[in-house]
Amino acid sequence: MILIVDDKPENILSLKSILVLNSFEVDTALSGEEALVKILKNTYSLIILDVQMPGMDGFEVAEAISGLSRTKDTPIIFLSAVNIEKNFVTKGFESGAIDYITKPVDPDIFMLKVRTFCKLYEQTRALNNAHLALQQEVEVRKEAERALQSTLTGLHLTLESLPQIAFTATPDGKIEFVNQRWYQYSDSKDIFPAPHTDDESLTDRWNECIQTGKLLEMEFRIRELTTGEYRYHLLRVMPVITNGIIVKWVGTFTDINEQKRLSEFLEQKVNERTRALQETNQQLEASNHDLQQFASVASHDLQEPLRKIRIFSSMIKSKKYTDPDLLEYLSKITDSSERMSTLIQDLLNFARLSKADSFKLTDLNEIIREILSDLELVVSEKQAFVSVSSMPSLEVIPGLIRQALQNIISNALKFSKPDNVPVVTITADFCEGLSMDSPSVVEGEYCRIYIRDNGIGFEEKYADIIFTLFQRLNSSEQYEGTGIGLAIAKKIVEKHNGLIIAQSTPEQGSVFTIILPVLQQKEPISDSHSLKTTFLTKKI
Repeated sequence: MILIVDDKPENILSLKSILVLNSFEVDTALSGEEALVKILKNTYSLIILDVQMPGMDGFEVAEAISGLSRTKDTPIIFLSAVNIEKNFVTKGFESGAIDYITKPVDPDIFMLKVRTFCKLYEQTRALNNAHLALQQEVEVRKEAERALQSTLTGLHLTLESLPQIAFTATPDGKIEFVNQRWYQYSDSKDIFPAPHTDDESLTDRWNECIQTGKLLEMEFRIRELTTGEYRYHLLRVMPVITNGIIVKWVGTFTDINEQKRLSEFLEQKVNERTRALQETNQQLEASNHDLQQFASVASHDLQEPLRKIRIFSSMIKSKKYTDPDLLEYLSKITDSSERMSTLIQDLLNFARLSKADSFKLTDLNEIIREILSDLELVVSEKQAFVSVSSMPSLEVIPGLIRQALQNIISNALKFSKPDNVPVVTITADFCEGLSMDSPSVVEGEYCRIYIRDNGIGFEEKYADIIFTLFQRLNSSEQYEGTGIGLAIAKKIVEKHNGLIIAQSTPEQGSVFTIILPVLQQKEPISDSHSLKTTFLTKKI
């Protein structure tokens, strides 16, 4: 925009017409005072100023404009038809004008000067803006450099305080800073500590790290210069990334020699212990084998004289002696020999539980049917009532699980209350954990089998004792048995990776709970779902 200042409107009109015709935006002022007010509010690329004006003349206005910081570079052209002497022209230039034009004015020459001065003003303004921007950029760079230097100083101080060897490197891998610990293992800042000849090449790994831009982590031995000792170190080099570009590498060597030696020592001890355990296991296996052979031979050798005792006792009874004392003695001999035979057989069964057997998917309904068939006579004699819910199929050792269930069911019938009809209830459900408290689910990894009776029961404090070998809570005169049955059941359940729990109240019956894995292996079996869904869950 161009400002025309003249106290004569007709002069302003003629000049404005020429400028507007040449596509210039024009503003006007009729006095020096009005011009200064507009100059303070607006920015002009050129000011055309009349010299002779009332109040402030053109020279005073020009001096005021040149004295303002925001307008000192604005070009001023004096235009006068009266003050054309040399002294006035000189004063005009001294007041800050860049040209002094006298009337009459050639319009073409006038417009050439206007265009030139406007262009010079715009270029000067652009140059000033560029200079200002450059100054600001320089200040920003200086500030960034100061911040970077401060950061580097802090980083170097941090690296010096570390108990490890520490260094930094440029993006292309050239080492630029090392802390003092570096010189314990290298003579030069530019040379990495040399690894042991038997260890992996550090140079190859470092070059690979530079190319890939990835974290480097490796263990190797480096030689301490003063002692000549090779010590294990863990090298970790990480890239420092700014705006997606690696600007620096920071690395540390951590001394792990003691940990490495301790690890090697522990590994050696573990290997020695493993070998010792393997030898002990072999000895135990041989001992178990010998014990099983001994139990088998001993049971056979012990059963033979018992059979003779029973046979000869029966032969004496057959003579029809009438002496009551003699008959009583013979009965005691026969009963004792039978109990001894049962005890030997139970001990043999207990010893055989250490033998390895194979698991297979078994229908527990079939197992329980066989058990009740074998106990049919006892059930009939006691007029007992046995209720069995639908049972699932589990991965078990059929013979052993049959023996465990039979021992518990037999006890439920055996320890019934006189004058009461024995009632035995067998149910099952699924759960997710090997626990009595685990909630029942439709499908689970474990199955709980409940065997309930209404027998004589026992004190809760004896719940663990009854599973101990030869432990009895009742006299053999009242209830026959050897005290091994529940111990055998417990050992069988544990062999199946399961759990057995007894709960009871005197004179109110007992509940034996057996928890077994549905499958011995944790890998899913395709038909396990169909096996589980055939089971009708019963809530106890």
